[in-house]
Amino acid sequence: MVVVITRDVEHRYRGFLGSAMLELAPGVYAHPRMNARVREQIWQVLSGWHGQLHRGSIVMTWADSSANGGLGLALLGEPPKEIVSHDAMLLVRRALPNMN
Repeated sequence: MVVVITRDVEHRYRGFLGSAMLELAPGVYAHPRMNARVREQIWQVLSGWHGQLHRGSIVMTWADSSANGGLGLALLGEPPKEIVSHDAMLLVRRALPNMN
């Protein structure tokens, strides 16, 4: 299963991803049996556009038994959370609010 989540990106992403994956909700795309080669080609297109346009964020995730937590993860842009690996798990790290 491959899932792509987009946030604040141009409409070209929606058309491109919609041609290869099912759009489950606005900006959320899934494909149940996408092979690694197709996934990597899609990521190359998304990365190229993002490198030119510098807008929004994109997260791609897929099952990967060799990755921490069994989850492959690729990010473009500034995600609202920092994802870190710890003891073979993926965790979300957030900055504490400044209480001054």
